[in-house]
Amino acid sequence: MSPPAHIAAHGESTALAVDPATLARHFDGGEGLLPLWIAEPYVGLAPDISAALEARAGLGWYGYETRPPNGLDAFWTWMTVRHEWDGSGVQTSVSPSVGTSIGVLVELLTNPGDGVILQPPVFTDFKPLVSSAGRAVVRNPLVLTGDGYRMDLDDLANKAADPVNRMLILCNPHNPVGRVWTNEELAAVAGICAQHDVFILADEIHADLTLPPSRFIPFASAGAESGVSWAATHGPIKTFGLAGVCDTLLVADDARITKQFRSRSSQLHLTRNNVFGLAAFEAAYRTGGPWLDGLLDLVATNVRLLADGLPDGIELIVPEGTYLAWLDFRRLHMDVPELARWLATSAHLALSPGHWFGREGAGFARMTIAVPGEQIEDAVGRLSRAVSEGL
Repeated sequence: MSPPAHIAAHGESTALAVDPATLARHFDGGEGLLPLWIAEPYVGLAPDISAALEARAGLGWYGYETRPPNGLDAFWTWMTVRHEWDGSGVQTSVSPSVGTSIGVLVELLTNPGDGVILQPPVFTDFKPLVSSAGRAVVRNPLVLTGDGYRMDLDDLANKAADPVNRMLILCNPHNPVGRVWTNEELAAVAGICAQHDVFILADEIHADLTLPPSRFIPFASAGAESGVSWAATHGPIKTFGLAGVCDTLLVADDARITKQFRSRSSQLHLTRNNVFGLAAFEAAYRTGGPWLDGLLDLVATNVRLLADGLPDGIELIVPEGTYLAWLDFRRLHMDVPELARWLATSAHLALSPGHWFGREGAGFARMTIAVPGEQIEDAVGRLSRAVSEGL
């Protein structure tokens, strides 16, 4: 199955272009691996972004450049059109990465020894960002039900009620399980955290990658009536495959928090601009809509390929958002090391082992599916052969 024409026509897929040393480091013992573990699209870059980068390179000078307002204007126009969020009443700050935003806010808004609530299985970088700052990781695990993953709101209320727990990092859409939280779920979280004065940092970097009929709800909208204090991360890095080029954004509705964040960023010189990043950022939000629509069509097609093709014993947790498939291998009855070896040496797949995302991920693995359909068919074939050949 080929990707949509305007996706396929703009460059070769990069899914196989992974440094062998990197594969060997993460997946020791596997040969001929199909690498599908990095969370980014493995298709050609949007042509207007490529053109903007080429044009900027052609200017021939690459010194200091002041960030123009055009990029942020393009971002808010994009958010207004695609997500009905116009940014009224909030401040938008530039940050080198989501991790930078989290690390700085953990430092500014909590004290050593305080608790930061996470909802595992969840993005691998959250835990080390918290623990390396001398804060305690407090687990509010997601619950897998017959209708998919849900938040344990009773447990969250208990954790939030402990005055030592000062922050919740909320992932929406959720990496790796693919939930797109509803307005009702987000409002419930906002109410709990407002009641107990727990700050919410919403990682919304996958906001644009929502699969119909699900719809991304900005936490800013869902939590507006609660009075909870919050900030949210955004940017083009996941949407357009620009993690190696572009900065991200931190959006907040509290001018005091914005001032603190900008002051700390300035102190650490986190505010330097990359001339190529500026060009790619604006081009993505000005002209990237049709390319993204094609990517979402491709992801939806690949979800169906997985759902229809996986062998008995492996189940797809159908994603509502992101381009990440969360695969359930528990019926194969392998422990964590055994499953990791089997995926690499029998199925010849480089996937993110579920335990990387917390103990709740044991028995699962994450697969990137923003790739040409042929690679999903290849992955399904590898899994089917490995299952049929025995464990």
